[in-house]
Amino acid sequence: MLLVLSEEHKEHLGFLTQVESSVVSEFGRIAMEFLRKGTNPKIYEGAARKLNVSSDTIQHGVEGLTYLLTESSKLMISEIDFQDTVLILGFSEGLNALLLQLYLDNRKEIRSILSELEPKLPSYHSLEWRLDVQLASRSLRQQIKPAVTLKLHLNQNGSQTTRILQTDPATLLHLIQQLEQALGEMKTNHCRRIVRNIK
Repeated sequence: MLLVLSEEHKEHLGFLTQVESSVVSEFGRIAMEFLRKGTNPKIYEGAARKLNVSSDTIQHGVEGLTYLLTESSKLMISEIDFQDTVLILGFSEGLNALLLQLYLDNRKEIRSILSELEPKLPSYHSLEWRLDVQLASRSLRQQIKPAVTLKLHLNQNGSQTTRILQTDPATLLHLIQQLEQALGEMKTNHCRRIVRNIK
């Protein structure tokens, strides 16, 4: 699977062709520091002075390289697909090999950094439910007013939380239909392909 880069990213990465391979390696180190600790304008300014370009150019080059590495790592694209992606950029063979080595050396660490950044959402543990039906009240002698009460137990960060929800049966049926439709969508070839690429 090839990584599709926008024209803006291609422009940002185009700066790598104007510098030596040692500078590209340094950009790779800066990109990894950017992922670990966040942005540092002083590094961009120092590199800009050494290379006689604006700090924005350096920042765009590092961000373009960071995007290339993170997206490739996120999708776990193969060596061949990475080479084909970089080949589209029109880089020299030496630069292509350097970028490939940078990707191969850092993809596991990038994936672990990205997994730490993803939000920790609660997960399902169990569900209790009860059906209440009001048959009459003081003002109305004959009425049927059903309500479904759900007690949802969730796991989050090792602790258990509880949510209580109440709805009428018509809304609950609609919700069930929507969930079944979503499960049906997950069985399509298109969704399976997406899920395979996410893993």
